[in-house]
Amino acid sequence: MVGLITRLLEEQGKKAPVVIGGCALSYYSREVYFTTDIDLAYADREALDSVLGSIGFQKKGRYWVHEGLKMAIEAPASKLSDEEAPVEIVEVGEGLQCTIIGIEGLIIDRLNACKHRKSEIDCEMVELLIHRYFNDLDWSYLEKKSVKPENDILMELQEFKRRAQG
Repeated sequence: MVGLITRLLEEQGKKAPVVIGGCALSYYSREVYFTTDIDLAYADREALDSVLGSIGFQKKGRYWVHEGLKMAIEAPASKLSDEEAPVEIVEVGEGLQCTIIGIEGLIIDRLNACKHRKSEIDCEMVELLIHRYFNDLDWSYLEKKSVKPENDILMELQEFKRRAQG
């Protein structure tokens, strides 16, 4: 669905939305984590609203819902919190692609939830992601972002890294 939304937005000369949150976590965890909605970071709400409405979604509170597909989409962020955050472009079908928050940005997000909201599932997902992608992670980026005052998660990151190294 995000591939279609991306195509329709790009046909209007708009940027692609970025998949964030649980849907991104589901992608990177290879569906170990399951979510019931799709979260997007997208600034042009008017364009997104128009596209979603044109393909059968109806606005219900903060969600766009497609009853026939049993699908909900939310755009809780107008952009990634870090403009330089890496993203991954994923081919999802014939000529369709979607943009997903990079693994490092997702780890920072989930590590914040682990520490500051005491979310056990996010702690487990951070451990899984670091273990699974250890050799592919940009550790300097992770460490740089983890010391920012809004994050303050360097000690936790280092502990997860130490455990993953075994």
